[in-house]
Amino acid sequence: MSDTAIAFRLYGTIQAEPVPRLLRAGKLTAQLAGGNLRAITYDGVEVLRAISYVVRDHDWGTYDPTLSNLAVTETESGFTVSYGARCDGPNGTVLDIDTTIEAGAGGKLTFKSSARTATGFETNRCGFCILHPIVGVAGTPITVEHVGGEIESTKLPDLIDPWQPVKNMRAITHTALAGVSVECRMEGDTFEMEDQRNWSDASYKTYVRPLALPWPYQIPANEPILQQITLTVIDTRAKASGDRPASAENASVIRLTPGTVSGKMPAISLVITPEEVKASLAALSLQNTPRVQDLLFHFDPAAGHDAAVFKGFAEIAAIHGGTTTLEFAVPCQRPLDEEMLEIAAWMRAANFAPNAIMVCPSVDRQSTPPGGEWPDCPPLEDVYAAALNAFPGIRLGGGMLSYFTELNRKRIPAGNLGFISHCTSPIVHAADDLSIMQTLEALPFITRSVRAIYGDKPYRLGPSTIAMRQNPYGSRTMDNPDSSRIPMANRDPRHTGLFAAAFATGYVASVLDSGIETLTLSAFTGPFGVFAGKDEPITEGGRRPLFHIVAGLAELAGQQCRTVVASHPQKVLSFRTEAEKEATLWIVNLSTQALTVDMSEVVNSARAQLNVLDGDTMRKATKSGVKSVGIVRARLRLSPFAVARVHTS
Repeated sequence: MSDTAIAFRLYGTIQAEPVPRLLRAGKLTAQLAGGNLRAITYDGVEVLRAISYVVRDHDWGTYDPTLSNLAVTETESGFTVSYGARCDGPNGTVLDIDTTIEAGAGGKLTFKSSARTATGFETNRCGFCILHPIVGVAGTPITVEHVGGEIESTKLPDLIDPWQPVKNMRAITHTALAGVSVECRMEGDTFEMEDQRNWSDASYKTYVRPLALPWPYQIPANEPILQQITLTVIDTRAKASGDRPASAENASVIRLTPGTVSGKMPAISLVITPEEVKASLAALSLQNTPRVQDLLFHFDPAAGHDAAVFKGFAEIAAIHGGTTTLEFAVPCQRPLDEEMLEIAAWMRAANFAPNAIMVCPSVDRQSTPPGGEWPDCPPLEDVYAAALNAFPGIRLGGGMLSYFTELNRKRIPAGNLGFISHCTSPIVHAADDLSIMQTLEALPFITRSVRAIYGDKPYRLGPSTIAMRQNPYGSRTMDNPDSSRIPMANRDPRHTGLFAAAFATGYVASVLDSGIETLTLSAFTGPFGVFAGKDEPITEGGRRPLFHIVAGLAELAGQQCRTVVASHPQKVLSFRTEAEKEATLWIVNLSTQALTVDMSEVVNSARAQLNVLDGDTMRKATKSGVKSVGIVRARLRLSPFAVARVHTS
C-alpha cells in the first residue's frame, strides 16, 4: 500500500503534517513545528507543552503564517533558530514577524519576536502563548511575579477555574520534578493565564494582552511590537543524581495493569439535525446500522427550523427502538410560555413525543469572555419553568448546547432538572493531530469539575465530535474546503479516517469513571456521521471507521466497566467491560507509531477472540470489526491509531 493510501486511511486526507524537528541544548529538548516550539522537556520530563507566537482574527480563528528565511543552527551545546513570518489579513492588510530562538546547555531558552505592519492590522490577539501541561501539574504550587513586581505563592487550580486563575503576570515558576524548577518570564506586554481545560485543551495557557481590554483591536502601521519569552530551568539535584521518573522513559512496550475505578458503559446516542433527516432515515433502515440506545434531535428556530421538521423527527423515532431526546435552542424573543407552547403544539401535531427535552437559551451558546457584558437572557429559572409547563411528563434537561466553558461560567439552577448536559470539541484552539489526542487528558478534569458543581445529577455528554458544529467565540465556524487541519472548522478530514475511531475510543476510556448517563460521539450521516459520503473511497459499504466503534460501544451499553492503567497513557488507553461470563478488553493506540502492548496482567484466558480495527482491516470490517479466533499472546502489536478488542470467556 502506498504512503498516500495509508495516510488517507488514517487521516481522511493526503495532506501530511510537517514532521517537527527535534532540537537539543544539554538536557533541554524541544520540537520545532511551524516556527513554534512544542513538547519542551528537561531530562526527559515535559516542562512546557508549547511556546507559540499566535495571531488571531476577529472570530478567534488562528492565522497560518507563511514562513521565510528559516535558518537552524545546531551545536554541541545548543541551537539557534531564526525566520520571518507573514500573516495576510482581509482587505490587503499584512503583518510581518521576525523571530529568533536560542538555547544553551545551561537550561535557558529565549524566544524573541518583533511584529510590524505597514498597513495596519486588525486582530483579537497578537503575541505569545505559553502552555503548561496539566497531568502531574494541576493543583501544585507555583510562584507568580506580577507586572508591578509583587511576588505571589499560589497553586494551579485542580478543579477547572471558569475565569483567569492568574492575572498581570511577568513570570511564573513551577516544579517539574523533585529538585527541578522552571521559570517562564514574559516581557513586552501584560500576560494572564486561563484554564484551557474549559475547552478540553490539555493545558493552562498564559497569553498576551488581558481579555478585559477591547477586541478586536488595531495594530497601528509601522509601530513594532516587541516581545520575549525566557525559559530558565533551575536544577538543584546532585550531579550524581541522574534518575529520571518512569514517565520519562521511552519504553518500547506499553504495560497494562488493572485499574481500581469502575463504572457503567453509558447509553450511546447519535445526533440528528433537520438537514440530515432524509439521509438518517435511509441509514436507520439498513440492517447493519448501529443500534444505539438514544437519538438526539437538534432543533434551532434561529437556523430556520420550523413545524415541518417534527414530521421527519417523528418518522425516525417511529422506527428507532430506543429512547429519543430533543435539544431545543430557545429563541427567548417572545414570552417564554408562548414560545414553548408553540413548539409543544407543533410536536403534538406531528406525533413526535420524545422521552426527554434539553432546553438552552439560544443566546447562551455565545460565550461571554472575562470582562464582557452578559447578553440579555431571561432567568434560567423562568426558562425551565416554562419548559416544565409546556412539556408535562417529559424529562427535562438543561445545561449548554456549547461547551463546558459556558456551563462553568454560567452555573445553571439544576434543582428541578432531570439531567445536565454540555458538549466538547478538541479543535477550539489547535487542530494538529497531537493536540487533538492530548485533549483526552483534560476530559477527566472536566467531568470531575462537573461533579463538583452538580453532584450526582444525571449527566449527559455530547455531541462531542472533532469538528465544531457551532462557534461560541465568533460569528461562524470555519469552512474547510481543502480538508485541512484548521481550528474551529465545521468539517474535519480526520472524522472520516481511523484517527476518529481512535479518538472516540480514547474519549470513552477517559470518561468511564464519571457516571455519564448518555454519550453522543457522532451522527448517522453528514460531516459528523458514521456513514460516509459518496466521495470517500476509504470506506466499504458506506461505513467510516468510527461506525465500528459506535456500533461496538452501543452493544456494551449498561455493562460494568473497569479502568485499565497503561504505563504510557499518552500513547495507549484501555478499559475493560464485564458481562456475566465474558469480558472484553479495549485497547487503543493514540499515537502515530506502531506499539507493543503487554496484556499479561489484564487478560486471564490463554484462548481469546481478537478483534482489530486498523489501517489494513478497516475496508473489510463487518459491523463488529475483523475477528480472529485463536491464541492471543500476552503481547499485541498495534499499528497507528489501531483499536483492539480482546474477548475472553
